[in-house]
Amino acid sequence: MSTVISVRINEEIKEELEKHGIDISQEIRKFLEELYIKVKAKEYVKKWVEELKDIKPSEKGFSTKSVREDRESH
Repeated sequence: MSTVISVRINEEIKEELEKHGIDISQEIRKFLEELYIKVKAKEYVKKWVEELKDIKPSEKGFSTKSVREDRESH
């Protein structure tokens, strides 16, 4: 589903952009879609930070010990 958004710009700007073959509608659509992705990414990061804030970090050497145990179990 989609919706219509109306934007007013200076006529000179519109004419200059069109003269250079720029599809204004497509550029605005692309900009808003990229902005949406950035907003959603910030939202997810904020959520992850909130969920992970109470988790304590692994003890020093955990990774090395874990990999070694995994290799030795085969």
